[in-house]
Amino acid sequence: MKILKFGGTSVGSVENLNRVKEILTSDQEDKIVVCSAMSGVTDQLVRLVENIKFNDTDAITRNLHQLESKHSDVIDALIEDQEIRNTLKDGLSSMVTDMFEIASQEYSEVINSRIITYGETILTYIFSGFLNFEGIPNTLLDAKEFMHVDSVDKPNIDKVGARLHTVIEKGVQSSLYITQGFVCRNDKEEISHLKRGGSDYTATIIGAALNATEVQIWTDIDGLHNNDPRYVDDTHPISHLTYNEAAELAYFGAKILHPQTVSPVVGKDIPVLLKNTFDPSATGTIISNRVHQKGLKAISAKDGITAIKIKSNRMLMAHGYLRRIFEVFDTYQTSIDMITTSEIAISLTVDNTSNLDEIVKEIETYAEITVENDHSIICIVGESVIDDKKSYRLFEILNFIPVRMVSYGGSNNNISILVDTKDKIPTLKFLNEKLFQVYEEAVV
Repeated sequence: MKILKFGGTSVGSVENLNRVKEILTSDQEDKIVVCSAMSGVTDQLVRLVENIKFNDTDAITRNLHQLESKHSDVIDALIEDQEIRNTLKDGLSSMVTDMFEIASQEYSEVINSRIITYGETILTYIFSGFLNFEGIPNTLLDAKEFMHVDSVDKPNIDKVGARLHTVIEKGVQSSLYITQGFVCRNDKEEISHLKRGGSDYTATIIGAALNATEVQIWTDIDGLHNNDPRYVDDTHPISHLTYNEAAELAYFGAKILHPQTVSPVVGKDIPVLLKNTFDPSATGTIISNRVHQKGLKAISAKDGITAIKIKSNRMLMAHGYLRRIFEVFDTYQTSIDMITTSEIAISLTVDNTSNLDEIVKEIETYAEITVENDHSIICIVGESVIDDKKSYRLFEILNFIPVRMVSYGGSNNNISILVDTKDKIPTLKFLNEKLFQVYEEAVV
């Protein structure tokens, strides 16, 4: 069985839904299809949650009517049969009514999760009905019945697999199943979610749970590129990546993948294919355990980084000092991305500042602490990257861009540098030229 995931752009219009239909019918292999909400819908639901927080009933009503109208128009465009149209619209209206009832309750994190996951529920309901209308039998699965991950960071794959097998065995048997990405249940059995972009993660969790032959992630780009094509010209897709390389690139900003996407399938050696919905014949990127080529592969950038410098002439070299610092961040559940040390100071970065005020207050009782916002981590990735004969060129950046930190050694697969976010695009362009274009021109 294969797992295919289609993102918001891939299911974002009537035309695109027809493209997805063609992809699904291009072979006869059994499939589970994981769908995101239509592009823009989750953002609309986030705004609805804000309306609920402030008990803005007029805005809630307006928002939900717009949501129903948008999806009703999609039904009209997809389905020619009036009776089937009406049936699907009745189901849509029932879901919107449920959302009105949820929106009338006092705001909580559970209410937030119940609302923002409705986009996937509505889309899969419509898409499943459309496929049936087109003569493509399928079974719609409710992800809330089996995506009991317990912990987003460490999903319980066995539990998901056991529940999914039960749901499939009790339901209508099919060679094609449709289900929702993003939504899950936590260890309290409450409706929760896998964070933005989490439908990728859903697909690989399901893939691992069922020991799938492969997981396909369908987006609007030909695989993972060697640099960010939004900012840099002449980028190209990478045909093969290892799990480690893909994980590094995703964590450090590659938007095509959710940061935790590959982790469920690594131990099971299930390949992940990144494919283009708008050009299915394109090779894309294959992510697996196989090392096809060592050395420089790609560059990615992660924004929203805060740099923290902790200085203490008296205590830095004292036994237990570093542990004391790390314990503060652990207490406030704040992960550290980069870290460097000198004789009298520690520099580190975080991307979550929700508890930063408390962290600063605690540390400044025994050390001088400086906080700088609006930074970006630029990550240069590749198996044994430091052994690549071209790697030295990246340090030429020091002649042109003020680099705040440099980190290597935590992994053999990446070298990371920290720059002010205003210097991010010039840095990406410079590194693209020095690490890829100069070498490729020389070879030509």
